[in-house]
Amino acid sequence: MNPNLESDLLRTLVAIAETRNFTRASEVVGRTQSAVSIQMKKLEDIVGDRLFERGPRGVTLTSPGERLVRDARRILSLLDQAAVSLQSEPLDGFVRIGIPEEYGGTILPRVLARFSKLHPQVEVTVRCAPTSELNAELDKGELDLVVVHEEAARVGGEILLNDPVVWVTSDRHFQHECVPMPVALCNRGCWWRDWAIASLDQQQKDYRIAYVSGSTFGLQAAVSSGMAVAVLAQSQIPPDCRELTAEEGFPNLQGTNIVLRQRTQNKCSTKTGMAQAVREAFQAPAHSQIAC
Repeated sequence: MNPNLESDLLRTLVAIAETRNFTRASEVVGRTQSAVSIQMKKLEDIVGDRLFERGPRGVTLTSPGERLVRDARRILSLLDQAAVSLQSEPLDGFVRIGIPEEYGGTILPRVLARFSKLHPQVEVTVRCAPTSELNAELDKGELDLVVVHEEAARVGGEILLNDPVVWVTSDRHFQHECVPMPVALCNRGCWWRDWAIASLDQQQKDYRIAYVSGSTFGLQAAVSSGMAVAVLAQSQIPPDCRELTAEEGFPNLQGTNIVLRQRTQNKCSTKTGMAQAVREAFQAPAHSQIAC
C-alpha cells in the first residue's frame, strides 16, 4: 500500500529544509514547535526512514530527506497552481516590466514566481536599469510598468516602500576617517549625487571623488573594498558595512521612496496582474535562513 503523504506534512518538511531550524519552521507554517516535531515524526514513520540530523549548524537533511524534499517541492508547486487556477482566470499576452538592478536578486524573483504561477501563458520581458532610464522608457511606451526610486517630497507613483538614502562605510576599512575622505558617487545627473555633494559641502567635509559608477553594485563594491564611502539606499547596505550617523558628522539625507509607475494607455488585466504581483513581492518579508 502506497504511503499517504499529506500536503501539510510536506509543507512543514520544506519549511524545515529551508530554515534549518524547527522553531523557525514552526513560525513559517503557523504551528507550535511541538506540533512540528510530531508532524515530522509521523512523516518519518510513513516513509520508514530518518529525514533529519541535528548538528552545531542546525538541522540538516539525510539522503532520504533530500530526495523527499525535491519531490515535495514539485508536489506543492502543482497543488498551489491548482488552487490558484480555481480562484482566478489565467491571463495571456505580454507585459514589460522595469526594475532597478539592486532588486534584481531579491524582489524580482518573488515577482516572477508569484506572477508565473498565476499566469504561466504570459510572455514577460524584464529590464533592469537605473531609475532615470526606466522612467524614460516607460514614458516612451517601451515598458508597461516600472519600479523606481523617487524623492519622498515628490509623489509621481504608487508608494511601495520607504527606503532612506544614507551614508555607508566599511566596518573593516573606516574610509570615513580618512582626510580627505574618499567618496564614491553616482554618474552626473543623478539626484543622489546632488544630495551627497550638498551634504558634504554643508558639513564642510574635506573630501575627494575617488570613484564614479552608474550602478548600485558599483557603489557597493567601492564601499566593501575600502575604496570609498558612498550614498546608498538603506536596504542595500553590503555585508560588513554600516550606516554613518549624524553623531559622526553625517546627518540624514532627504527621504526616498520605492514607487510603482504604470502607463495609463493600453492598460489591461495582464498588466494589472503584474502590478499586483509587484505589490505583494514588496509586502512579503524577505526570507532569511536561521540556524540553531
